[in-house]
Amino acid sequence: MEKIIFYFLLFMIYSIVGWIMEVILKLFQYKRFINRGFLIGPYCPIYGVGGVLITLLLSKYSDDIIALFVFAVLICSVLEYYTSYFMEKIFKARWWDYSTRKFNINGRICLNTMIPFGLLGTLIVHYINPKLYEIYTSIDERILYIIVIFLVSLFLTDLIVSLIILFSIRKDNKLLEKDNTEEMSNKIKEIIRNENILSRRLLNAFPNFKHIGIAIKENGIKAGKFIIDKHKEFVSDTEKKLEKLENRYNHKIEKLRKKYTDKVIEITKRNK
Repeated sequence: MEKIIFYFLLFMIYSIVGWIMEVILKLFQYKRFINRGFLIGPYCPIYGVGGVLITLLLSKYSDDIIALFVFAVLICSVLEYYTSYFMEKIFKARWWDYSTRKFNINGRICLNTMIPFGLLGTLIVHYINPKLYEIYTSIDERILYIIVIFLVSLFLTDLIVSLIILFSIRKDNKLLEKDNTEEMSNKIKEIIRNENILSRRLLNAFPNFKHIGIAIKENGIKAGKFIIDKHKEFVSDTEKKLEKLENRYNHKIEKLRKKYTDKVIEITKRNK
């Protein structure tokens, strides 16, 4: 029970730390405060899950910094990739997209995030967790239980309410299945904005929120244009090559025709 409580507290701490990091990054990017994450409260569960996974799987490598860094990169990358994948499948929307960044995999993860996660994971296991465990063991057990009960109640309530909002967004996104246009996407966003403050909070948290159908259509248009351009280029090159071959062989045929014509004339003259 003691370990479960400790891991839950780690989950909450790293979820809050992750939220703070995201808010700071978006503050620099958009020059305004954005309440990041899909939950209402100040926490991003993906960071909490990552912190707990790294603690469970990599504590034995706490003195091997290189192995710790490599495994932390691997664990965090897999977690971020499949979180993006399953959220996209469940809610029919892509919540973040690294497609424009170098060294990305399907726009779900990229080198820009993998390296910082590896460094953060190394710091967590090697330095932060031992300090947090010291603080944890120094807290009175009764106070600890009160804190945990409060946090569990708060988190579960937040999770339930946020999921209801997310599924309402998923319901609205079904309209896009009939008309995958940017205009329809904007209408959906407007519907969400007008619903309630919690829905608006999601759009502020994910300003690049886009229905997956539109993303697919946009990529499809680009791919189609690329194929058409390549086809035109191929046809043009082929026609030029055929024209060169035709001119070359026409010239040779003309020379042969003239040669044999002259030969026939010569033979005819001799026979006379």
